[in-house]
Amino acid sequence: MILIVDDNPAICEALTLLLNLHDYQTLSATTPQQALQLLEREDIQLVIQDMNFRKDTTSGTEGQTLFYQLRAVNPDLPIILMTAWTNLSMAVELVKAGAADYINKPWEDSKLLVSVANLLEIADLQRENRRLREQEVAHTQLRSELRHRHKLCGTVFASPQMQRLIDMAIQVAPADVPVLITGPNGAGKEKIADIVQANSRRADRAFIRVNVGALPAELLEAELFGAEKGAFSGSDRRRIGRFEAADGGTLFLDEMGNLPPQGQSKLLRVLQCGEFERLGSSTTQRVDVRIITATNTDLTAAISSGEFREDLYYRLNVVELKVPPLCRRQQDIVPLAQAFIAAADGDYRLSAQAQAALRNHSWPGNVRELHNAVQRACLFGADKLLQPGDFDLPAAAGQAAPVSATELSFDYIQQVLASNGGVVARAARQLGISRQALYRRLEKRADP
Repeated sequence: MILIVDDNPAICEALTLLLNLHDYQTLSATTPQQALQLLEREDIQLVIQDMNFRKDTTSGTEGQTLFYQLRAVNPDLPIILMTAWTNLSMAVELVKAGAADYINKPWEDSKLLVSVANLLEIADLQRENRRLREQEVAHTQLRSELRHRHKLCGTVFASPQMQRLIDMAIQVAPADVPVLITGPNGAGKEKIADIVQANSRRADRAFIRVNVGALPAELLEAELFGAEKGAFSGSDRRRIGRFEAADGGTLFLDEMGNLPPQGQSKLLRVLQCGEFERLGSSTTQRVDVRIITATNTDLTAAISSGEFREDLYYRLNVVELKVPPLCRRQQDIVPLAQAFIAAADGDYRLSAQAQAALRNHSWPGNVRELHNAVQRACLFGADKLLQPGDFDLPAAAGQAAPVSATELSFDYIQQVLASNGGVVARAARQLGISRQALYRRLEKRADP
């Protein structure tokens, strides 16, 4: 909303007509008192004000007083000053004090419209940058609180996506229900399992990890449920299975999508009643075990193809925690790289170009690939200030792929702006679009 302040109703009407024709909403006031009242009640984004409000005055002191009163109410409010009587020293003073523009009457429509458009655009971007900074401060405070109040097992994150995921993991941890963790290889599913266990009621009990995808099919049952002496060739003693070893604690089954049908059937029984038999025994064993599973497989598709039992899926998927790939949480990339550098050799640092290259790489191998790249850079880097070439990334990784602004989600744009401290020029360079395109995309304030 644009507020027009002038003691001449004809001036108010002329400005209102001009601005309305260009799709701007306006309000008018003929006295400073009315203007201040409207500013208190309405969402005013810009003010166009006269400098004199009585016919017998040309000093501009009334306009000067109103300007300072408006700025006292809203220091960020853009104000265009208009007068038929130019007072150069006062104009210089008010521009130094924050006046957005100083225009003589009669005004040029085109010049005024350009000034209005530019000031509203700048005000929008300032509000958006302020909101992003406030959001980042809030995220930082939440991360600090999380680390202080809960065990995060050394997890490094800065993105809202990971913060929400960790919030969920901490919330579900004490509930003692099965948890299914999904996501691509190398994204950090095991770290989320660690957080669930560390914040659970079983944190001080056994935490047994099994990669079921790496177990030979013929040994799977013996590994999970144990075996009696002589149960199979080479079995010369009783073997305690992973379920017995985890009794009272937690069993983490990784690569669950690779569990063969026979193992799925046995696992379903344990989940239903907590009972199983060792291989070669008819004695029923009972255990109290919490199950956490992880997979990079699309289990719903596996159910449709008959490769995974639907009833087992619903037993495992009481709560699903989805770990996003690294390319969808760009704010985590540099903090993770810095943490890996600190673990390898704290003397190394990332140059600005290296940071940009890391952020722009797609990381198909996710956090695991980033870890390997950092280790390699620390081993072979020629200088303590690491450059893009030290990471052996594709040549185009340091440059953003050419895209149109409409292809970029608003959430992603927010992340890039935040990672660049709200500086639009740097964010536009990283996104590979012009500043003007980024301005237009921000104005829409929503995904296309």
